[in-house]
Amino acid sequence: MTKPDLVIFDCDGVLVDSEIIAARVEADLLTEAGYEISAEELAETYAGLTFKDILMAVEEKSSIPFQISMIDRAEELVDRRLRREVRAIDGVRDAVAAVSVPRCICSNSRSERIAFMLEKTGLSPLFAGRIFSALETPTGKTKPAPDVFLYAAETLGAKPADTFVIEDSVHGVAGARAAGMRVVGFTGASHSYPGHADALTEAGAETVIRRWAELNGVLAALSEWSEHA
Repeated sequence: MTKPDLVIFDCDGVLVDSEIIAARVEADLLTEAGYEISAEELAETYAGLTFKDILMAVEEKSSIPFQISMIDRAEELVDRRLRREVRAIDGVRDAVAAVSVPRCICSNSRSERIAFMLEKTGLSPLFAGRIFSALETPTGKTKPAPDVFLYAAETLGAKPADTFVIEDSVHGVAGARAAGMRVVGFTGASHSYPGHADALTEAGAETVIRRWAELNGVLAALSEWSEHA
């Protein structure tokens, strides 16, 4: 392909520096409930998952029963912190604006949260009408299921094989690869950790970038590579 049909961006940890904020809140709640974990450890292990899925995974691992009310409490506290603290990741606005093909967002976050984060960071105009929350797709299945990626591609008339996805989490990369899409990993957010790039590559990312200035050159190179592979 000379150009991709579509470029899909994850939101948390890709467009906005929100993963570490959520991880701090969620780690505190888990620790209070009897499962001691740091924000850094939570972000490394569970970034890209909903808190509901994190609770289920930790419950299975630890055999600690958690109150279902923790989910609503986490949503409330994370929203409050994000409204105060969330920032766009350096360089993202110019990089996204320079993408000349159709673009959209595929996220595990609620559409309401995505909307206020984009509004606060000034990124809303770049994705108007092209925001897909996995929770609000026909199946409601969240990443690492591929459903949100496939739904976005179908809605926007893109071939999965000619679609690039920008993801910061192993779970997101796995979902995009399961959708038959090509993935560029991103490690430029505050929750990034030693070995992050290797983990994304092992999950299926073709390459990994840390700075947004690299994006469009990488997309062009990968598109060219596909043509002559």
